[in-house]
Amino acid sequence: MGMKGNEIEAYIKAAFPDAEVEMRDLAGDDNHWAATVRSSAFKGKTRVAQHQMVYAALKGNMGGVLHALQLTTVAKD
Repeated sequence: MGMKGNEIEAYIKAAFPDAEVEMRDLAGDDNHWAATVRSSAFKGKTRVAQHQMVYAALKGNMGGVLHALQLTTVAKD
């Protein structure tokens, strides 16, 4: 099963149109991903709030189709 990186990126960019997203498949299995997401939407938010925003953008796929996501968020100016 799993989720392709471009699918994850599409969900994120739909929620954060200005986002710069870098995806890395950590295990080559479409189940273990690392993502760096840069967006102005994160400005003034805590790291936890930023991560919650990204998880919400994934529309319930986290923990289901998407098994693991190592997430780094950065607020853009």
